[in-house]
Amino acid sequence: MTMYVSVERGNYWILREGEGEEVLLLLHGFTGSSSSWEPIMQKWSNDYTVIAVDLPGHGKTRLVEKFSMESVCEDLVQILDHLRLTSVYLLGYSMGGRTALTFALLYPERVRGLILESASPGLQTKEEQTARQEQDEKLARMIESKGIEPFVDYWENIPLFQSQKHLPESLRQTIRQERLNQRPEGLAASLRYMGTGVQPSWWDHLHLLTMPVFLLSGEWDPKFIRINRFMKEKIQDCQHCVVPHAGHTVHVEQPDFFVKIVNDFILHRKSN
Repeated sequence: MTMYVSVERGNYWILREGEGEEVLLLLHGFTGSSSSWEPIMQKWSNDYTVIAVDLPGHGKTRLVEKFSMESVCEDLVQILDHLRLTSVYLLGYSMGGRTALTFALLYPERVRGLILESASPGLQTKEEQTARQEQDEKLARMIESKGIEPFVDYWENIPLFQSQKHLPESLRQTIRQERLNQRPEGLAASLRYMGTGVQPSWWDHLHLLTMPVFLLSGEWDPKFIRINRFMKEKIQDCQHCVVPHAGHTVHVEQPDFFVKIVNDFILHRKSN
């Protein structure tokens, strides 16, 4: 099922599959959309109600005003209320993971369990934040001036995504096409309003998370392995899994294993 859900700031595009008792809400990464999750959603649809959202600046979601990480979380509350969902298992990848973490800290009563794939709590110092804001502003201006295709040519060749070059050509083309389908103004706005440099730094708040947390990172992604290890030390109820033969996009590079370990996390929590 696909639909728009209206909130005060505009309209969010939603994908929904399955009718399971447990609800799994999926948040995609930068240059992705709800469609990024479709192959995974099909694997989960017999066990859960699975919902994927196009975050602002991506896919078919259209907002009428500026947004922020916190305002997007407010919108997600309105979406859950519209769908009559009290609480969910929340899974976010990369940018979606930063959003999911923010949501869990702001609205902990709405999160049964938190699953973060290749995600961080933001940057720790003002100097790091300022440097990242400048970097993201340059990238936003590049997208606006040169257009989507030159940006995608650049983006798919950054070191973070080198492991995707091992994927089958057909899958690589699917990923590329989804990136090409984005709007320049949308991606630029996402960098400016939800980038790592402008979001709150949550490092000093991780101890406040009371729900079960599952951190996932790929073995070929040493930066996020290191970040996740530091996060695990600060979170009360936390597991960290380093997934073999995967880089930053674990759910794309090792989908079957990804589905299994997320299932195991949820089923373990249900049995306790």
